[in-house]
Amino acid sequence: QVQLVESGGGSVQAGGSLRLSCAASGRTFGSFDMGWFRQAPGKDREFVASINWSGDSTDYADSVKGRFTISSDIAKNTVYLQMNSLKPEDTAVYYCAAGPFAMATKRYNYWGQGTQVTVSS
Repeated sequence: QVQLVESGGGSVQAGGSLRLSCAASGRTFGSFDMGWFRQAPGKDREFVASINWSGDSTDYADSVKGRFTISSDIAKNTVYLQMNSLKPEDTAVYYCAAGPFAMATKRYNYWGQGTQVTVSS
């Protein structure tokens, strides 16, 4: 079993930055791929970014490429999402997720409770 706890959400003006953190506990963090997803009001949950367990492979949604950076610290069992140049359309609840080989399978077995990000214009 894996427990994921997100933090770092908040309110920011357009053009600002936030860094989300996801602390993992339970099983060996290093064996899971990790991902960030988001869900805006009235919309489906969408993929934002992912990183493999070793931290040397990443993937991003087109909408965040060049603005967001996903990274991991295996020693701290934590994955981060650095969000720069934020736009109002980035407003959503952001979720951390984990799963074995999830970057290939697109299947995430474990989810955090989410953290709210609000970007005002």
